[in-house]
Amino acid sequence: MKRAISIILAMSILFAFPYSAYAKENKEIEVKSSILMNLDTGEVIKENNAYEHLSPASVTKLMSILLILEAIDSGKIKLTDEVAATQTAVSKGGSQIWLEVGEKMSVNDLFKAVVIASANDACTLLGEYVAGSDSAFVDMMNQRVKTLGLKNSHFENCTGLDDEITNHYSCAYDLAVIAKEIMKHKLILKYSTVWLDSLRGGKTELNNTNKLINKYNGMTGLKTGTTSNAGFCLCATATRDNISFVSVVLGAKTSDDRFDLTRELLDYGFANYKLETIKIGSSKIKDIKVKGGEIKSIKPTYSQTQKVLLPKNSEKISYKYSFKKEVKAPIKKGDSLGKIEVFSSNKKISTVELKSDKNIKSVSFLYIFKKMINNI
Repeated sequence: MKRAISIILAMSILFAFPYSAYAKENKEIEVKSSILMNLDTGEVIKENNAYEHLSPASVTKLMSILLILEAIDSGKIKLTDEVAATQTAVSKGGSQIWLEVGEKMSVNDLFKAVVIASANDACTLLGEYVAGSDSAFVDMMNQRVKTLGLKNSHFENCTGLDDEITNHYSCAYDLAVIAKEIMKHKLILKYSTVWLDSLRGGKTELNNTNKLINKYNGMTGLKTGTTSNAGFCLCATATRDNISFVSVVLGAKTSDDRFDLTRELLDYGFANYKLETIKIGSSKIKDIKVKGGEIKSIKPTYSQTQKVLLPKNSEKISYKYSFKKEVKAPIKKGDSLGKIEVFSSNKKISTVELKSDKNIKSVSFLYIFKKMINNI
């Protein structure tokens, strides 16, 4: 009898596990907003309420991080610079590294604290150092929003603390674009891929708030956020086999939900898409006659690094070349001289513009006179 009961229990366990795993894998994860974007092309693959104005919590720091990276790369500030903590920075609540007024710390260590541990005091202090004051840095954040062409973001602070603000918001799409801009700065990977680190000679431990860093293949960052107003948020970036994606999840009900949905989104991208480089046949680009110009012909130029995102089962890329037979001077640098249409699976997937790389003046009497003198 005992043997029979043991067999029944063993079989119950055996069949129970696949069912529970399947149920978990296919559970409906409720979030306020989400998006999956290809980092290489900016193409949106999946989205859910991606333009809705929401509190992004500490994912706000994406814009802070971008501005700090730009200040470092431009030489405005250096990683070795020592910065003294201000009362404004020290007074920030939430996640922090417990800076004391007057305490000096390098830009490198402060930035490490921001990216890895989401430290509000360190973020505020770096913002002050870059812009001169906390409020001036927030102005820089909103100005950068405009230069990126984003329409659904406005910041009131650099940290994302949202208990005392009324007009601080962003959306999944805007945050994905900001992340795309951040990943152009290779320096970020020195910090965003670190799981554990420390400050003050090992006295202050830094734990990455993104638990996928050491659990998801190819994870490269980037920023978590949590408040009672915003819920659980995450902007994640990952790269495999020379293709990169960014996902943004806002307003998840639990921390696990934001990580589970992030895995699901990124898995979908890697499983279904590939990145192809557009390969133009340079021998097919012919010179174009210039009528009435100081130069008799011009060869069109084009971007040689364009890439396209394609479904993995798509057909081979084909090209259709269209040129102007003749153009009339004057011609300005950047003027259109034709185009190359790119197709895959009988669908146009991209267009490469052919342009002039120089200014060409019209023939004038003075030009003709000079030519005559030179030929004498």
